[in-house]
Amino acid sequence: MFRGPIRRTRRGDFEVRLTEGERKLLASLVQQLRAALADDTDAGGAKDPTLRRLFPVAYPDDEGRDHEYRAMVHDDLAARHNASLDVVESTLEATRLDEEALLAWMGAVNDLRLVLGTRLDVSEETDLLPDPDDPEGPALAVYGYLGFLLESMVEAISD
Repeated sequence: MFRGPIRRTRRGDFEVRLTEGERKLLASLVQQLRAALADDTDAGGAKDPTLRRLFPVAYPDDEGRDHEYRAMVHDDLAARHNASLDVVESTLEATRLDEEALLAWMGAVNDLRLVLGTRLDVSEETDLLPDPDDPEGPALAVYGYLGFLLESMVEAISD
């Protein structure tokens, strides 16, 4: 049985066992994503191509309708992403989370993973244990860690 850093307790809340380094990493990633979202003000579609996974295409075969759709939902999606980041920031030092907070963490970690994976052009063939000389090695390690953390959350909430 997988036992990650997030576990459901007998009380029904969730224990968070992260090191100080892991918490600092998450704080840095949250700040970076928040800044990227703040810089991306194009309601018709993400200016930063790495954010496009957070603002999905609804009409891939109709650019006009898709632009209209994204203009309509962009602000709501951005607010939802930022709300999850707010929860992570405000509870980053917590050792216990309620289910609502854990769901926000799951959303934020998934968003971070999507953006980083897009930046790294991750595919199913990508080796998440890269050669130590690979310049993308540290970023791939962070991507792998985010996947591990997300898996831990999914398992905890499923228990």
